[in-house]
Amino acid sequence: MKNKQWETFRLGELFCGPGGLALGTKLATVKCRDGVFSITHAWATDYDHDSCETYRLNICPDSPQSVVRKDIRKLDFNRLRKISGIDAFSFGFPCNDFSVVGEQKGINGTYGPLYAYGVEAVRFFKPKFFLAENVKGLRNSNDGTTFSLILKELFDAGYSVYPHLYSFNQYGVPQTRQRIIIIGIRNNIDVIFKIPSSKPFEKRNVSCRKAIESPPIPKNAPNNELTRQSKTVIERLRYIKPGENAFTADLPKHLQLNVRGAKISQIYKRLDPDKPAYTVTGSGGGGTHMYHWKENRALTNRERARLQTFPDDFIFAGSKESVRKQIGMAVPCFGAKVIFESVLKCFAGLTYPHIAPNIEPLIHPSHIELYNSKATGQMRICEEGIEYKSE
Repeated sequence: MKNKQWETFRLGELFCGPGGLALGTKLATVKCRDGVFSITHAWATDYDHDSCETYRLNICPDSPQSVVRKDIRKLDFNRLRKISGIDAFSFGFPCNDFSVVGEQKGINGTYGPLYAYGVEAVRFFKPKFFLAENVKGLRNSNDGTTFSLILKELFDAGYSVYPHLYSFNQYGVPQTRQRIIIIGIRNNIDVIFKIPSSKPFEKRNVSCRKAIESPPIPKNAPNNELTRQSKTVIERLRYIKPGENAFTADLPKHLQLNVRGAKISQIYKRLDPDKPAYTVTGSGGGGTHMYHWKENRALTNRERARLQTFPDDFIFAGSKESVRKQIGMAVPCFGAKVIFESVLKCFAGLTYPHIAPNIEPLIHPSHIELYNSKATGQMRICEEGIEYKSE
């Protein structure tokens, strides 16, 4: 890309949730010798009332009208364009039908087809780049045909497409959360995307103890109320050691769960304080609320928010159960920051440690020569695969 002193990308979001991706963009400013590259909020939309309120409170308190609450199937994109044009776009399309926990209906489910609205928005707004996010299960949904279809439709919209399965605990997030992130760069822009390496984050302490206790959560922190635990739950937790769950612990017969079929590993599972947390979820009945390694209780929403790297002054709107859902469905802010920062560095022409993608990219013909020139040369082996040396 030609030298450019600064650039601010205006971001539009579909399925914005409480603002995990948006907060990541606010943290992702890249300063270089010749100027600043950053991302600013333009508009966002979601169907959930509380998520929209949370987004307004924390991301754009001065322009609450820029967050549109609407069912995506009834949303007119012209309404969003009247609010602002955009240069960047993100959509974490609903994952319910792609998750390995559930019926896995894929593209044939209620939520599976909603990805198409993200593709339609890419065609309509033609941003310089986009980010799409979904669960690991998307890759194998409908025998892999859904994932291939989504990539092809994004490619056909006029973009080079860079999918990658990220393990966020390798990027400084205190949680073993795996998500597919797809970056698209418009084909008339001489920029390619390089998957950021996790090596710069290897020394970062990502244990859940560190995340929750250092520093201690302030007593007046929002969304930090305790869940009332029944006597039976408290008694059961006394027998479960850190890292164990209701099926691996040595429980007395009267505390054992009468469950037929699959035994879900996260039921009444205590955190291991010296490891990253298991994946924070947004829904589920008894036994799915994540449990403290020492205290006989479920985590508070503020503790879950810390595992998702939300700061303590980030206020979630709604009931306790609504807040739990918002936190579980969000993208970890710090992980989003790492990826958006890498995109900005690519536009700024900066180099950074990067690795080979673990999912084959779709490179537009206009980018092939540029991509090959960046991807050739000496390589070195690191623990997570092949890492390219900086040019």
